[in-house]
Amino acid sequence: MNHPDLDNPDYARFAWGRYKRLLRWMTLASACAVGVGLSALYLAIGPMPLLVTLFSAGGIFFSVLLAAALMGLVFLSSGTGHDDKIMDPTRPEEER
Repeated sequence: MNHPDLDNPDYARFAWGRYKRLLRWMTLASACAVGVGLSALYLAIGPMPLLVTLFSAGGIFFSVLLAAALMGLVFLSSGTGHDDKIMDPTRPEEER
């Protein structure tokens, strides 16, 4: 296969730039998820103490952002051909 990979500096710059752009958008999505989550909690149980509100907001925000970061890395690794370079030790020797 002739995939571009992260060893090429120009393509690496492009791929990491795309990943960073994804994370910026997902930071905004995480903030929206906090708003929705806190609104749902307020409607379900009413006013909450400040500490509970802050920890809930942090938990929602960082959970969504962590999921986005990890999935972004999976797509970065797969899309740049990095996964294709890995040798499968379970394959017979003549197929490697």
